[in-house]
Amino acid sequence: MRLSKIGDAKIKLHRTIEGEIKRLTVRRSSTGKWFACFSVEIDDPPKPPWKDGLMAGIDLGLESFATLSNGEKIDNPRFFRSEEKALAIAQRRLSKYEKGTPERRRALKVVQRTHERIANRRYDFAHQVSHNLVERFGLIAFEDLSITKMHKSRCLAKSISDAAWRMLVITTSYKAESAGSMVVLVDPRNTSQLSSRCGLKVPKSLSDRVHECHQCGLVMDRDENAAINILRLGLQSLPKARSSALQGGE
Repeated sequence: MRLSKIGDAKIKLHRTIEGEIKRLTVRRSSTGKWFACFSVEIDDPPKPPWKDGLMAGIDLGLESFATLSNGEKIDNPRFFRSEEKALAIAQRRLSKYEKGTPERRRALKVVQRTHERIANRRYDFAHQVSHNLVERFGLIAFEDLSITKMHKSRCLAKSISDAAWRMLVITTSYKAESAGSMVVLVDPRNTSQLSSRCGLKVPKSLSDRVHECHQCGLVMDRDENAAINILRLGLQSLPKARSSALQGGE
């Protein structure tokens, strides 16, 4: 590959380039790695048939990364938390050296590599989960969370950033159409408080992990109850014909 003002450069392609190349973006990571990103123009591939009848409401959380309306849970990998001690040690070593010294540059690279490793693991995890979801479900409903506002909580800000909920929603959304799926975002208000069976509001604190409704007798995991409510709201947001087709195929 020949780049203007740079010259010839060898690259290792992630996969074969298809279509007409329109743009090339070259960037260098903080750890000194170079990446070339090709933007290409291709014909629209045929859309696959919708996965009618296969639906999931998804409640995103911290105890479990995600809980599905069918009761399935996805563990929270907590990538930053798992690397936090190693990162703290690397940062303390970095602070000991004076700026501009070779020792500080070497210590800085250790810190940068740790951050890069955390980001790569989080990115890979979001892609694996999103791929699994769009392969299985025709309708996927998420809460439309305001992550920026949630970061204002001093106690939970670090854990919320580590969970990378927004990354999952974005990756699932752009993969859905080519996989024959649909992603909808619903209002998150009271999804954890309302009983999914009778609709009664049952107030809970964050420490209450079980939903118990004295009116209809429903007792179930708090997050699963929320996921069922999210799916119901997702169905309500669809056109009537589409919603009927999905429910009819179950």
